[in-house]
Amino acid sequence: MTGQSTEDNGGPILNIEGDLVALGPLRRELLPLYQRWINDPGTTRTLALPPHPVTMEKEQDWYDQQSKAEGNVPFTIYEKETLRPIGNTGLDGVDHRNRSATFGILIGEPECRGKGYGTETTLLMLDYAFSALGLHNVMLTVFEFNSAGIRTYQKAGFKEIGRRRQCRMMGGKLWDEIHMDCLSSEFESPLLRRIYTPDEG
Repeated sequence: MTGQSTEDNGGPILNIEGDLVALGPLRRELLPLYQRWINDPGTTRTLALPPHPVTMEKEQDWYDQQSKAEGNVPFTIYEKETLRPIGNTGLDGVDHRNRSATFGILIGEPECRGKGYGTETTLLMLDYAFSALGLHNVMLTVFEFNSAGIRTYQKAGFKEIGRRRQCRMMGGKLWDEIHMDCLSSEFESPLLRRIYTPDEG
């Protein structure tokens, strides 16, 4: 189910709904929550971000930039059953001419990790990229020590395409940065193909 709005009963707008998660637009009133997620070292240790404190002003700048950038498509991730915001995901650098983009995801609520939410979010975002936007290549970067993330991306259809060796310090050791991608020709739409199809007759 897609394109649902539950604003009439106080809920968020939902663009895409899966079995476990739903995706909707960023919301200004959620900025304190977004800020809390990005200030949690347990969350950001797997991201390509310096572990610096993020002020509300910086978070506001991020929100303004993401909300207006033509080449970025950000979403809030909701737990489907409760409609509780649990993270962010998005496509960056969307290039319609070359049909490519870069994928990113953050599950901000620790208790929501390891439940399949990240895998379904990744699948829904690939479906959106290929079925709705008509892209062909979506890539991501993940660090070698993030084994849970790597498994998630592989389950969704990403394949390793290369590495930058020993460029990320974690736990007193240097780890590789792994580059992965997925092609539309290698992906079977789980949801949006039913919507993005020509009318019969």
